[in-house]
Amino acid sequence: MSETYDCRQAFAEELLALARRDARIVAVCNDSVGSSNLGGFREEFPDRLINVGIAEQDMVGVGAGLANGGFIPFVCAAAPFLTGRALEQIKADVAYSQAPVILCGMSPGMAYGELGPTHHSIEDLSWLRAIANLPVVVPADPIQTRAAVRWAAGHTGPAYLRIGRFKVPVTTPAHAPFEPGRAIRLTDGDDAAVIAAGTMVSRALSAAEHLRKEGVHARVIDMPFIDPLDEGAVLEAARTTRGIVTAEEGTVSGGLGAAVASTVVQHCPVRMRILGVPHVFAPTGSPGFLLEHFGLTAEGIVRAVRELLAA
Repeated sequence: MSETYDCRQAFAEELLALARRDARIVAVCNDSVGSSNLGGFREEFPDRLINVGIAEQDMVGVGAGLANGGFIPFVCAAAPFLTGRALEQIKADVAYSQAPVILCGMSPGMAYGELGPTHHSIEDLSWLRAIANLPVVVPADPIQTRAAVRWAAGHTGPAYLRIGRFKVPVTTPAHAPFEPGRAIRLTDGDDAAVIAAGTMVSRALSAAEHLRKEGVHARVIDMPFIDPLDEGAVLEAARTTRGIVTAEEGTVSGGLGAAVASTVVQHCPVRMRILGVPHVFAPTGSPGFLLEHFGLTAEGIVRAVRELLAA
């Protein structure tokens, strides 16, 4: 897994390919053409890109209006501002109304590290998972990012796509399914299960490789849909391993780990470790520093599995 890729580029290329085939596809942004990688879209389809300026609430409202008019809007903005500033519009204009708006949270997690807590998007999974009828998608690599864009364009309702800025390796196997509520098992193992999403998937695979050298066999499960969650895969892991570790680039309050924990505690209680940002504001620093700081690394996952099995 040496070569790495920018998922925003995969997003932009797939969006362009779809727009060439379907005139209903439009893009809406908040003065973020560059950071949303919409430069090529603007050049090829200048009349199908709407830049509302730094007005996120209006941006989501415009997207809902376009959807009601028969278009397929991809509403793109930095994840903290899309989900934080426009949360009411996402709830009322998009999810409650079931407007087919594709919300694209760009550079989520701690990708804007040096810009500090105002630009960290560690709460988005928690906020949006709490809203009914809004699929929450966290692609792990460029293959899943392309699949997510295609799926969202054909979906009959709204969706939130978390488009990562970190460069990541390809982790998705050839011909792997991409369906709501369906996880992908990347490695087998019955000692522990590591359930990861987004940028943490490649780190979970590296951790499993290290653990294997210690004689520990970890099952790695890629969970691209935080909602709807693949409860079947979660409960199978709970029943057939000694415990579960979850890993996500976000707060532990309400995200992937919370969703997994809620499922197992109701149906099959099992030991767990939930890796993420521990209900604090992440400090200012490079993205690499922040991942190390919170143990969101292969080494951090290895430590969590060891602690789980030693408990």
